[in-house]
Amino acid sequence: MNRNLIRAKELLGNGASLAIINGGGELTFSDRGIKSLLALQTGSLMGAFVADKIIGKAAAMLLARGGAIEVYAEIISEPALKVLHDRHILCVYEKLVPNIINREGTGICPMESAVLNMDGLDAAFEILKHNIMNQI
Repeated sequence: MNRNLIRAKELLGNGASLAIINGGGELTFSDRGIKSLLALQTGSLMGAFVADKIIGKAAAMLLARGGAIEVYAEIISEPALKVLHDRHILCVYEKLVPNIINREGTGICPMESAVLNMDGLDAAFEILKHNIMNQI
């Protein structure tokens, strides 16, 4: 693992659910879900090293669209790993699962489900943004 990715991983131990190292700067977020990643689509991820507690396909598509180059996940779904692999984004993870489960434990996470059959990063971004806006 690159030293920047190691540092991002260390930041997860300090209460953050998402940590980004980019250009020497460190960003951490404690939000659940993909809201922080959606907000960062203005260039903060270009060339970034990102550590996230849970990466489903929705998060992976946002990371790829934003230009992250290396990713660490405590838990990652198989569809998310494929997105990162197909786009040559190095990914290190602790646990691989078939899909990310929703917070109630009753099925697939709605954000992962929304993009499960999608390949286009821009189209996925628009769908995810729309879904998040409708949850507020």
